[in-house]
Amino acid sequence: MEIFKLIGILIIVVGFMLKFDTIAVVLVAALATALVSGISIVEFLSLLGDAFVSNRLVTLFLLTLPMIGLTERFGLRQQAVKLIEKMKGLTPGRLLSLYMVIRELAGFFSIRVQGHTQFIRPLVEPMTQAAAETKYGSMDEVDIERIKARSAATENYGNFFAQNTFIAASGVLLITGTLESLGYKVSAVSIALSSIPVALIMLILVTSSNIIFDKKLEKKYGEKANLSSKKERND
Repeated sequence: MEIFKLIGILIIVVGFMLKFDTIAVVLVAALATALVSGISIVEFLSLLGDAFVSNRLVTLFLLTLPMIGLTERFGLRQQAVKLIEKMKGLTPGRLLSLYMVIRELAGFFSIRVQGHTQFIRPLVEPMTQAAAETKYGSMDEVDIERIKARSAATENYGNFFAQNTFIAASGVLLITGTLESLGYKVSAVSIALSSIPVALIMLILVTSSNIIFDKKLEKKYGEKANLSSKKERND
């Protein structure tokens, strides 16, 4: 029956629920699906090898991990924190809003910022957390995790909604080629210009969200931070 060919999905769901090794679960699911579909083990291994070779560029990000480890080992994270601690009045929301502007400008000029592993993890997130701790003191684990999530989300928003503002971006060329193949006369310039309002709207939404986030932190930690500051001045 055709429904048995969906056994791979069941294996993946169960494997993830039981928190088994991700790669092992996916491989077992693929093998089970292949056998149920009448594909031999030799054919399955051939397909698996072809897929790996065709998508080998996806694994290149692993080469950046040793670099990130070395930069953190020799103090990049600590220096970023020290820099933020010297800036008075800087809040997590303001810092992330500033990064959103930088990220969208980088997309507009096609400047490679390199995303989460190379930029957010070693620089932006520690700087944002330092800004929060400098202004509010110690924070609970829930808000620290929210800062981490918001830092990663800002990268996603800036990258996704501003990447097509560059005229020669791969997304712009793909859209142009697809529409032209369907008989629509468009240019890369018109696609890029149409993407700019979307990027600006997203910038406004992210900035507004960050302002609300700052107000929540101020409401939760502001009074405690003010009392601590007054106590230090009196001492």
